[in-house]
Amino acid sequence: MRLILVLFTAAVSLAEAAAMTEDFSSNPSARGWELFGEAGLIQWDAQAQNLHVTWDSSKPNSYFRHSLGTILSRKDDFSIAFDLRLDDVAAGIVPGKPSTFPLAVGLQNTALASQPEFSRGTGAHSPNLVEFDFFPDTGFGPTIWPAIWSTNSSLSYRGPVDYTILELPHGVTMRVMMAYTAGDFTLTTTITTNGVPVAAVNPVILSPAFTDFRIDAFSVTSYSDGGQDTRFGGSLLAHGVVDNITLTLPTPAVSNLHGRFTDQQWEAVFSGREDFTYVLEATEDFLTWREVTKSVNGSRGEMILREMDAGSAPLRYYRVKARPAP
Repeated sequence: MRLILVLFTAAVSLAEAAAMTEDFSSNPSARGWELFGEAGLIQWDAQAQNLHVTWDSSKPNSYFRHSLGTILSRKDDFSIAFDLRLDDVAAGIVPGKPSTFPLAVGLQNTALASQPEFSRGTGAHSPNLVEFDFFPDTGFGPTIWPAIWSTNSSLSYRGPVDYTILELPHGVTMRVMMAYTAGDFTLTTTITTNGVPVAAVNPVILSPAFTDFRIDAFSVTSYSDGGQDTRFGGSLLAHGVVDNITLTLPTPAVSNLHGRFTDQQWEAVFSGREDFTYVLEATEDFLTWREVTKSVNGSRGEMILREMDAGSAPLRYYRVKARPAP
């Protein structure tokens, strides 16, 4: 008798909810939040029930992040919102790096952002980002720039219409809201205090040359200023608070996953999406995964993946892998 264990994993999370909220009223590490990089830059304040953040470009890339439970591309509608309070901000403070540098909160690709060569400061290798960036003034005006970086590390850029010269107040809680609509490839940003707009922020429309992005996590981010050209290098040191995060996301690529036997063959049953492709993978040792079905195009409603040849292995684990369609 063969024992089949089904491992409910996929290229995306299987959570059914299409929204996520976080108010930091209890320890966020118990809900999937993780710190990558420099300890101490981003800390949960149990008493104040928020995140105390130090954006320090002299330190390595550091992220306090949470999985989205799905993979987003330019074909998806989504939005993010968070409270932001800046207590102090200074740019150009590192010797030899007198220019401005981004203070960032937004969306990233977990695997790529974790690579040693990832460098937002140079832009040479900073793929798959959709983020709120604030550049403090170092002579050209304080700038809000909602940035979108492609899978090949290219910034979507259509000219000065992409950014807004705008100073942010200190010591005041602001509500930052960013909404991306796939129908017109537009990222809209609003900043309010007590419901009153701080000022208008220019929308960002993907440039005609932009390819695509693949993002899978929300991150409060402190970027390193390392590796920059010394002629144009920038730096940043800022302190503040992030709180009350809300993410509105499309339906996950895989949901309602369960397994069953049909005619003595095991099959995965789940709800899919038309803009993904799916394949069933199996392993006996968690070291080598192999595809045991052909890749199929996604569809609305129930989908079924049945192993083509179960073989004779006495113990097997399965997962459904979802990939955004080309």
